[in-house]
Amino acid sequence: MARRLEPLTLANLGELPVACRGCVFWELDPVAAKQADRNGDTGLEKEAWLSQLLLDWGTAGVVLYVDDEPAGFAVYAPATYLPRIQAFPTAPVSPDAVVLATGRILPRYLGLGLGKILVQAVAKDVLKRGFRAVEAFGDSRWDGPGCVWPTEFLRAVGFGVVREHPRNPRLRLDLRSAVTWRSEMEAAVERLMGAIRPEHSTPKPVTVRDALTRTPSS
Repeated sequence: MARRLEPLTLANLGELPVACRGCVFWELDPVAAKQADRNGDTGLEKEAWLSQLLLDWGTAGVVLYVDDEPAGFAVYAPATYLPRIQAFPTAPVSPDAVVLATGRILPRYLGLGLGKILVQAVAKDVLKRGFRAVEAFGDSRWDGPGCVWPTEFLRAVGFGVVREHPRNPRLRLDLRSAVTWRSEMEAAVERLMGAIRPEHSTPKPVTVRDALTRTPSS
C-alpha cells in the first residue's frame, strides 16, 4: 500500500469523515459550540477556525492517505486555539506543549499501525517549531468514535499521564527526552513525507502493538 501524509488545509478538509468536517468540539467553547449547532453554522465555524489558525500558526493537522484514499487524520494546535480545553478537569496544558486534540483512523484501515504514524508526524512538526512536548486529553471510558483520544491509545504510542482523572486524564509525550522514540519517529515519517513519492517507493510497514489497533476518536 502506498501511503503519504498531507497537511490539513481548507482544500482537503472535506475529505475528513463526515462527522468530523463540521465538528467544532475543540474549536469553540461549549456555549458557542451549542449556539453554532442550533444555527447550523458549525461547518462555517470549522472553516473559519482552520483558516485563521493556518494564517497565524501554520499547519494544524495532518491527513494520511493510503493508495490516494483518506485513511485517517489528526488535529493539533497550541492550547490558545482550542477553547474546549478549559472545560476539562485536568486543564491547563503545560506552556511548553502543543495539544494533540483529536483524530481518527477509518475502520477499514485499522490494525496497520497508522495511528502511530499520525502521532509521529505531529511530533516531528512540533519538534521543528521548538516545542518540548505534545500533550493530550484521554478518555478512559472510550467506547467508540468521539472527539477525545482513547487513553489506552495515547499510552500505547508513548504518552504518560501527568495529571490523573477517572475519565479525562491529561497525558504528555516529552519529545526531547524520548531519544529512542524520536529515532524511530524520524525514520517512519521520512518515508511518508512529500519528498518521497509513494508510486516510486513502498514504505516498510510499521510494527505496532495490538493496542494501537483501536480507533482514535474524532
